[in-house]
Amino acid sequence: MAAQNDGPCDLELFRVVQAPATVYYIPNFITVAEEKYLLQQVYDSPKPKWTQLSGRRLQNWGGLPHPKGMLIEKLPDWLEKYTKRISSMQLFSGKVANHVLVNEYNPGEGIMPHEDGPLYFPTVTTISLGSQALLDFYHPITRENEKGEIALPQTEENRYFLSLLLEPRSLLVLKDSMYLKYLHGIRPVSEDIITDKVANLTSCNSKLGAVLTRTTRVSLTIRHVPKVLKTTLLLGKKK
Repeated sequence: MAAQNDGPCDLELFRVVQAPATVYYIPNFITVAEEKYLLQQVYDSPKPKWTQLSGRRLQNWGGLPHPKGMLIEKLPDWLEKYTKRISSMQLFSGKVANHVLVNEYNPGEGIMPHEDGPLYFPTVTTISLGSQALLDFYHPITRENEKGEIALPQTEENRYFLSLLLEPRSLLVLKDSMYLKYLHGIRPVSEDIITDKVANLTSCNSKLGAVLTRTTRVSLTIRHVPKVLKTTLLLGKKK
């Protein structure tokens, strides 16, 4: 099942029931033409917008999230269209997404298991462009066991418990425990192997045992930063 391009969609139709609360996965959230347009806008952006990190490079739009508050910058029209569309799905408690992180992953690149942290509203949405990737989920390094005791740290392999296949043009929504409790990451590999750990396989155009070759993937991570600063508050109003 794919998303309708016009009008609101019923998110519950896209819930991944094989994963803890809560994951929504919408294949074909955007069209092939939209994907091409977004990729063109990403790569037409000024070179200073790119920041090179170990394992990927990124663009930051809307401002730089900070514990004291994000200084708001207007989003370009090509991103604002999608922040409004996603926000209309009531994913941010009536607020409008105001921040977009653009990540570029070449084959063999990834990101270590991490959590997004408290600067953001506890829902994250991601549009994937160009290539698929597996997003892997892990239990925290320390967690309570059945007796309420803190378990000793385990290896990353032992803490891994499921993956989500992110296909080109799809939208992923993470909230509740899947956002707050578990870590997520992308392994730095050139191929994705589809196993029975892929929780959203029934929603994807792929089969168990498939080996998918990665090309360059660009992700648009669209979020709401609640704590913001206005330029006028920083500079003051001259009288």
